[in-house]
Amino acid sequence: MSYLPSSPDLANIAGLLAKYPRRGILLFRLLEDIKGSFSPLNKGVRELIITYTSALNESGSCYNAHKALSTELGVDESVYGQLQSDIDSANVEEKLKPILRFVKKLTLTPDQIASSDVKSIFEAGWDERAFLDTVCLCAVVNCMNRFAVGIGIDEEAPANKPTLSVNH
Repeated sequence: MSYLPSSPDLANIAGLLAKYPRRGILLFRLLEDIKGSFSPLNKGVRELIITYTSALNESGSCYNAHKALSTELGVDESVYGQLQSDIDSANVEEKLKPILRFVKKLTLTPDQIASSDVKSIFEAGWDERAFLDTVCLCAVVNCMNRFAVGIGIDEEAPANKPTLSVNH
């Protein structure tokens, strides 16, 4: 249920954008452009980044929706619990771990991003396009998660919300 007095029954971003179509259209276009265009990050990895970002934000509805999509694209759903404990021991490609560390830092502690964080992505073999796509995905998802939470349309039951520790 939304916090908007005129629309307390709004339940999701799609409903909000149907009522206020200009509010998120550019965000959705950017997200769809990243998800739909050529990228060194395959579709499963892009959904993994989106899902992981939503989990870090404790955005339950976004996390659940994208977790289902990432599973359809072949991402093992147990990886999200592993990422909660420790990125280094998670069952994902080694090459992907610097990207996931960067996404976590950009989401939770953006003021701590350093050139060494980016350097590790390039050293793992990713190119500039993969880095830019990672930054864009993370930024857009953070914005959309905060949009949904701020409007009050991300009120998944606490049992369904992701629980990723911010201390790792």
